[in-house]
Amino acid sequence: MKALVVGAGVVGVTTAWFLNRQGFEVVVVDRGQEPASETSFANGGQISVSHAEPWANPKALRRALRWLLRADAPLRLRLRADPRQWTWLARFVRECTRERTRRNIGELVRLGTYSRKVLQQLRADTGISYDERLRGILHLYTDPREFEAAREPALLMRELGCERSVVSVDEAIAIEPALRNARSLLVGATFTPADESGDAHAFTLQLAALCRAAGVEFRMGHRVTALRTGAGRIEHVEAIDPDGRYETIRADRYVLAAGSCSASLAAPLGIRLAVYPAKGYSVTMPVRDSARAFEVSMTDDEHKLVFSRLGDRLRIAGTAELAGYGRALDLPRCRAMLRRFEQLMPGAGDATAATFWSGLRPATPSNCPYVGRTRLPDLFLNTGHGTLGWTLACGSAKALADLMVQRRPDVDYAFCGPTAERSRTSVVPGTITQ
Repeated sequence: MKALVVGAGVVGVTTAWFLNRQGFEVVVVDRGQEPASETSFANGGQISVSHAEPWANPKALRRALRWLLRADAPLRLRLRADPRQWTWLARFVRECTRERTRRNIGELVRLGTYSRKVLQQLRADTGISYDERLRGILHLYTDPREFEAAREPALLMRELGCERSVVSVDEAIAIEPALRNARSLLVGATFTPADESGDAHAFTLQLAALCRAAGVEFRMGHRVTALRTGAGRIEHVEAIDPDGRYETIRADRYVLAAGSCSASLAAPLGIRLAVYPAKGYSVTMPVRDSARAFEVSMTDDEHKLVFSRLGDRLRIAGTAELAGYGRALDLPRCRAMLRRFEQLMPGAGDATAATFWSGLRPATPSNCPYVGRTRLPDLFLNTGHGTLGWTLACGSAKALADLMVQRRPDVDYAFCGPTAERSRTSVVPGTITQ
């Protein structure tokens, strides 16, 4: 049976890998010249189950008002004459209740924990290497109010099996000695020893090479323009090849893993996905002073930044802009990220050699991705992973591959059903019942 995956980011390539392992003949189509050339190119690098608290939470609206006039605010909104943005925002507000936040944390912890386990098994099976570090993730705080607010979600995550412990400043510095120069700023931290970090771009390129060796076909430089239907099914995918020629691609099963473009491709089919781009930024620079450079991946929750060590490079990534589909760099925001890093770890990196990047993370209002079937029997979804694409990629891909061969996935998650709406359901192998 032939499966066509639209999208060659970390989610699309892991999907191709697990479909191939299930015996599918797989074709991957993407507009980039190589896999992981867009959102998976220079992300934060964390496998962070501990980052399961969604942006939409009871504190979000109060924070948004505080950030509204700040040019360097972690979350920035630029309203547009775009009904999709307004609809997304309305659903985001709806997800900010305590009850919905607890539910969404549960979904993300379960899928994230499973995904981390699947990644570890894949790494053991293939020997793949991508500057991975298995030293946990430290969430640090410099604002007492933010530190106190972190205790409740940390407790909930522990109840759900994610070992995120509250630690003192001294304990945080013992875990990551590079923080010693920031002792006077810190008020506390949380630590999740089972979390990891690594280069998502390197991982995806290597896994794509293994996919090719196993027979997966990659059609790069192909811009998908439409999914066409007939008799209640997907009939074919239309694409423009690298030479500008129209091409029709057919398969028995189709997977939409096109990130922020997924919603516009699904809409003509009558499938409404609440996926909107949240533009994020990253800064990558070489290590300047190894004695000052960190070894443990960290998250600065107040500024919505993450720090990862990728070999001899340091990666700072984060923030979110809800401002449409443009990828233009906002250099003042990038420099603000550098300033925050220098405040915490002065002299660790060579800022004169820093490179800046932006990417469009496919965000849902709840932060929970769409994984599963649609009302079209041959169309499946694996999209909307937002800031957790690298964290959730392996688990969502393996679960979807199981669903596509009518096998019950090994994770309790609210897979989407025939209407492409997420709902807690009983899973019948291969289907999601309403």
